[in-house]
Amino acid sequence: MVIDGHSLAFRAFYALPVDSFQTQTGQHTNAIHGFISMLINLLSNEQPDSIAIAFDISRHSFRTEEYPEYKGTRGETPPEFKGQIPLLQEALHAMGITTIEKENFEADDILATLATRGPAEGYRVLVVSGDRDTIQLVDDNVTLLYPSKQGVSELTRYDAERVMERYGVRPEQYPEIAALVGETSDNLPGVPRVGEKTAVKWINQFGSLDEILRRQDEIGGKVGESLREHAHLAVRNRKLNRLVRDVELPLEISDLKRGDVDMGAVQQVFAKLEFRTLLQRVAKLAGVEVPTGTPTSASSDSELPVVKLLIDEELGDWLSKVDRPAVHFVEHGEVIQVGLATPTSTVTLDWQPGGRDYAQFEAWLASDAPKIFFDAKAQINVARLVGVEIGGIAGDALLAAWMFRPVAPEKTIAEAVFRYLGEEVPEGDPNQLVPEEGSIATPEHLAWFIVRVHAAIVERFEGRTLDVYENIELPLLPILSALESRGVAIDLPLLEAHDAELKERVAGFAQRAFDAIGHEVNLSSPKQLQQVLFEELDMPKTRKTRTGYTTDAAALSDLQQKNPHPFLDALLAHRDANKLRQIVETLIKAVRPEEQRIHTTLVQIGASTGRLASTDPNLQNIPVRSEEGRRIREAFIHAPEYDTLLTADYSQIEMRIMAHLSGDKGLIEAFNQGEDLHRFVGSRIFGVEPADVTSEMRAKVKAMSYGLAYGLSAFGLSKQLTISAAEAKQLMEEYFERFGGVRDYLRSVVEQAKRDTYTETIFGRRRPFPDLASPNRILRENAERAALNAPIQGSAADIIKLAMIEVERRMGEAGLKSRMLLQIHDELMFEVAAGENEALETIVHESMSGAATLSVPLEVQFGYGPNWNAAAH
Repeated sequence: MVIDGHSLAFRAFYALPVDSFQTQTGQHTNAIHGFISMLINLLSNEQPDSIAIAFDISRHSFRTEEYPEYKGTRGETPPEFKGQIPLLQEALHAMGITTIEKENFEADDILATLATRGPAEGYRVLVVSGDRDTIQLVDDNVTLLYPSKQGVSELTRYDAERVMERYGVRPEQYPEIAALVGETSDNLPGVPRVGEKTAVKWINQFGSLDEILRRQDEIGGKVGESLREHAHLAVRNRKLNRLVRDVELPLEISDLKRGDVDMGAVQQVFAKLEFRTLLQRVAKLAGVEVPTGTPTSASSDSELPVVKLLIDEELGDWLSKVDRPAVHFVEHGEVIQVGLATPTSTVTLDWQPGGRDYAQFEAWLASDAPKIFFDAKAQINVARLVGVEIGGIAGDALLAAWMFRPVAPEKTIAEAVFRYLGEEVPEGDPNQLVPEEGSIATPEHLAWFIVRVHAAIVERFEGRTLDVYENIELPLLPILSALESRGVAIDLPLLEAHDAELKERVAGFAQRAFDAIGHEVNLSSPKQLQQVLFEELDMPKTRKTRTGYTTDAAALSDLQQKNPHPFLDALLAHRDANKLRQIVETLIKAVRPEEQRIHTTLVQIGASTGRLASTDPNLQNIPVRSEEGRRIREAFIHAPEYDTLLTADYSQIEMRIMAHLSGDKGLIEAFNQGEDLHRFVGSRIFGVEPADVTSEMRAKVKAMSYGLAYGLSAFGLSKQLTISAAEAKQLMEEYFERFGGVRDYLRSVVEQAKRDTYTETIFGRRRPFPDLASPNRILRENAERAALNAPIQGSAADIIKLAMIEVERRMGEAGLKSRMLLQIHDELMFEVAAGENEALETIVHESMSGAATLSVPLEVQFGYGPNWNAAAH
């Protein structure tokens, strides 16, 4: 098997997303990953005895000496691709595979030489290349494997018969077609007016290019004239696309025997490339086991310490002597297996909660003694189920990994260990019902990995990241666990009645849609909707997608505005009602019957901005501005033993942070005077008194103020406000003219982020933006828009988290029976015990308004009521 290295690497590069394959040092690896993945499949499927991979040294070759414009239309090599080939070659050598380069020749010439020598020495040859020039190599002993347009995962097998079927000529005749037609990718223009069909017809009629040129006077018409005028192009093209079959190579075919895979070297290279799954695939291909729990990088030479089995006083004595050990629980029925570890010692115990032998251990868990975890919230929840609270959370490797890489954090212990220690966690074979002994890491083994990987991640923190980690994220962990445990009371009959009503409404809108077109259709099928809208109703086409014309909500709303139709009315209403019905159905399924409460999961690592996410069910996606959304919120109530619900919400927190960060005197003045911000801004922009700012003026200003922080363009603003692009542009210019501090700040944020490759919140939370340096314009512009808002949104997330920590602490100190239940973006919800309204509101107000010291006040709004909607403000 002979492979065109550059050809396949480039295809792999464009087939896999650049952003998803990047090491912590910033090295892109998508071409390497895709190439090796393809290679593993090839080796497994084809089982070659010998293999070589040919690479180009540069774009210079004897062909560019002959014709300097050869391949001259090819753009610059993407910066993300540069540097990947040497790393790929290093990985291939570790896998026992020979690579070949030859000065002044292309990889195709090396392939042609080997494909010629191979059969002479008794081999069948497989050529793997994405360059059509290699079709000429196909014969009875040589087969071409050609990648599809989708990348390198699908390969088409070309033998002589398949070439004839596809191109209508024998393989050796294909380059003569290419000579006549030309090769755009190689910057070889062909004979004008001569297409593939004409060239094939001529080749079959005359037998060869030489014969066509010799008898060119016999070809009539305009195409014959063109051939006679441009015959020199075909001659030059044929000279350049003829592959050299006798390149002098520094090795023999016998030197290409597949060597043994050096798994140690592969582990070293793959640790540097941060490849985990590929390591297992290479090991399987080589028929060896990947050594687990052993170092795979030169920086680590640790071995698992001897495991001790301790209980009672012996365990208490060990715990009193160690500093910041890692703890890891694994539930096994009535028993919880516990692993405890420092970098140099490990302990295991089978914990039976409440047992006399474990009293000291349980007291230690509840104490302030510092402890390290991985996914501490999940571990807290395990302990809480058996009546044990955990204190002293000094580290969480899952959180630390997210703090360091918020865009793509490691979600498992194995992933984190591989990235930061370059080691493999034993995970066993998922296909084995009964795993072999030692094939799966034990709790104490995992604890040992956790304590070491946590230290490895934290030592990489820069700037004030450690402060945010220790003062915001870690203290928040037990609070989030408590909120999840408490849940929110639900009026289930009210939700069920609403669900029944929505089902009827969804069916009614569907029938209206069917009546409008005279037949039934699947309203959830884009394909069927495309047929109705663009064929039956002959409506203007929307944006083109891979599967036709888009039928997303934005496109259909725009279509309805410009081309109103009863079908579109009913379709859009059906979608809105169906979305609400799905929300209500999800909530009903989430209610725990025994207590009539919903327990959401608050995901701390769910967003790169620092904001919390809510899932199972998502309580952050319930509409607040629509009547239907407010009806859903009416089902969220307080338990009978409490008096009311209280909600506390920051007022315009992102705009207040914008005023603080930008230092704009106008915005700061508005907030400090307690004025309606959007009315104040509107008066400045439109040149009227605040009292004369109409609701329409205020709406325009509000949309723009928030939109600017998210990179809203004049075009986007015009679409949002349904005004002309010229009016939107003028509105933005007048805004910036009067609030120049905002313009200067937004400009400086992106410029600073480009220099730093990250943004920072008021408190020092960092968010990396490597795409700010991307040569891909779309990726770069998306990163610029995200970087605009990251410091603002991230600072808002930090502030609400700090407020939660302070509120919970002070409620505990005051001995209040009231409980914090939820955080929804900038809002907190509480169940209020009898007689505690005033005390609770004081604590919440002081904690929220004092969570940050800004140049403008943090205003907090309160609302009370029997349900979430009634408690709105």
